[in-house]
Amino acid sequence: MELKLVPIEKPEEVNVILGHAHFIKTVEDVHEAMVNAVPGIKFGLAFNEASQERLVRRSGTDDALVRLAVKNALAVGAGHFFLVMLGPGVYPINVLPYLRQVPEVVTLFAATANPVQVVVVEEGDQRGVLGVLDGLTPLGVEGEEHEKARKELLRRFGYKL
Repeated sequence: MELKLVPIEKPEEVNVILGHAHFIKTVEDVHEAMVNAVPGIKFGLAFNEASQERLVRRSGTDDALVRLAVKNALAVGAGHFFLVMLGPGVYPINVLPYLRQVPEVVTLFAATANPVQVVVVEEGDQRGVLGVLDGLTPLGVEGEEHEKARKELLRRFGYKL
């Protein structure tokens, strides 16, 4: 058995959602969830089929994001792993409730714009995701000025009144 860290390659401003699902229908159902969540959404989706043809299934509304999703899915190489690359102005908070409703989705590992690495275990011709490294370690504890800035940011984005 071998452990590997697989970095997810993406532009800094792109958010990515990493998950585990269980059926070839995943691609179409996740695609539908995404377009129902945000009309006009730009995204790329890739899903690693774990049996039979063992292909990377793909979909999306933006060819460049689809290619990026496929590249990363191949790099991770774990069966039933999927990832969604989100286009500009779309944040995970806008789509996560819809993804959680997709019957095939088993687990969501991460939803982030941070640097992210996938912890993969490999044994023979199988790979699995053990977890993810999302972002960097904390540098301290929030003070009053940080709390104020956080609350202002949320209101500026329209997430709080």
